[in-house]
Amino acid sequence: MRFIYLAAIQLYGLALQLAGLFNAKAGLWVAGRRQWRARHRALLEAKPRQGLPLVWVHCASLGEFEQGRPVIEGLKAARPEIQVLLTFFSPSGYEVRKNYSSADYVVYLPLDTPANARDFMAIWQPALAVFVKYEFWYFHLKALQQRGIPVFLVSALFRPGQLFFKPYGGPFRQLPGWFHHIFVQNESSGALLRAQGLRNFSVAGDTRIDRVLQIAVNAHAFPVIAAFKGDAPLLVAGSTWPEDEALLVPFLNDHLPKGWKAIIAPHQISDSHIQGLAKRLQGRVVRYSEATTSNLPEARILLIDNVGMLSALYQYGRLAYIGGGFGAGIHNTLEPIAFGLPVFFGPKYDKFEEARYLVQSGGGFSIRNLQELKAAFDQLIPETPYLAASEKARQYVLENQGASRKAVGALLKAIG
Repeated sequence: MRFIYLAAIQLYGLALQLAGLFNAKAGLWVAGRRQWRARHRALLEAKPRQGLPLVWVHCASLGEFEQGRPVIEGLKAARPEIQVLLTFFSPSGYEVRKNYSSADYVVYLPLDTPANARDFMAIWQPALAVFVKYEFWYFHLKALQQRGIPVFLVSALFRPGQLFFKPYGGPFRQLPGWFHHIFVQNESSGALLRAQGLRNFSVAGDTRIDRVLQIAVNAHAFPVIAAFKGDAPLLVAGSTWPEDEALLVPFLNDHLPKGWKAIIAPHQISDSHIQGLAKRLQGRVVRYSEATTSNLPEARILLIDNVGMLSALYQYGRLAYIGGGFGAGIHNTLEPIAFGLPVFFGPKYDKFEEARYLVQSGGGFSIRNLQELKAAFDQLIPETPYLAASEKARQYVLENQGASRKAVGALLKAIG
């Protein structure tokens, strides 16, 4: 099994090198790992360790970073002298957070081979490691285990279909046991580990909840958004894909009540996509990058053509639509519900515990078509059902906060 895994990893690396000739994201993945040993050593020469403890935090991409962020910042608040090495697998995480101020070093994780893992450990020599959610890189974890370096997994989710729980999983069945401690998000994940005879875990919840509550408390104000909204109730549609927009466009054109306004923050923000979306929408549509005091008052729909401000936009909303539910899965519902917004999303939500709770409690609504979106929206127009849904939405984050504090406490104890 190890041989098959290593061969697959090496083929994956070769495929990305080929794809990098034609695909910008793949090109960034390859370029970020080119001559990585020399580049990592250069970072250490520019900012020497000086004998300070180094905590290595690894995130797959930007979403996992948001789960690891409150842990990093909690460590730094408690022990400012601790140095943090932050690694990413994906360019979508690294390119956005390569200048993250709470990390002392930010790099790409090398491809998971025995030689890369050995050299990575030799260069950085972490005191302990923290992996976030789904990251199980066999040879890097093996290198940590062989060196006796404690490794933690935070915001973990496990499912029966994973190799760890299959008879044919081979050496991968050992991986959960290599962690010093695993902080799982829910009881079902804990039950899977318990069935394997493991006790190195606790049910702590999702660290993303602590992060979205931080955002809600310290949300950055946007005068442009406030000027656009005025006194109108606002629907905020975040991380929408074309499949979502196929519903949203006719909904906004024909069903959004008079006096309401809407913000759309598409997942794809290319100029061609934004222009195409604007042409399909009726009424005055303004792009955020082109918003002025003269064109905002009469605008009905505002299109967000940048990355990074969506999480704070929900503070202005009354209702939210979260994209992705007609594709691989919904995007972040925690951000809007931290502000008490009831949420709508497509049918692909089963992998997300918070979404299942929202549907069951009445704080969220899964819709399959335009008619269901209209019905769910109309249901929340009256004040009484709206306030009930809003309370259920906010209740989830308030009752499930604190996962970061538990993880930080364990990490500080391990560092000593």
